[in-house]
Amino acid sequence: MRGSRWAIIFWVAVIAILLGVELAEITQLFTLPIQSVIANPISFVSAIVFTTILALVGAIFIGLYISERWLTPGEFTVFEEQMLQMRGDVRDLKASMEEIRSRLPPPTPPPEHPP
Repeated sequence: MRGSRWAIIFWVAVIAILLGVELAEITQLFTLPIQSVIANPISFVSAIVFTTILALVGAIFIGLYISERWLTPGEFTVFEEQMLQMRGDVRDLKASMEEIRSRLPPPTPPPEHPP
């Protein structure tokens, strides 16, 4: 496996663990009273530091992704290529419809019905 796949597997595992902890907290499988967190400043500070590190790592990854997309030469994504193909198809259909309309006789007005 390439390095990027290992990174994806790692982050999916981290997210799954965090979701499991959140589910356990919601279902009250285990709970941590707020008094014990406030009473123990080391756990409070370590929780804040851990959250800050995860936020910074996420921001760095998002920044790298956005800057890579901006700096990549103008290649189109698969979705954009499909949209351009559909645009060409619509243009061709419009031209075909105009050709068919030009061959048809002009429309006759509808008959008037007596009141």
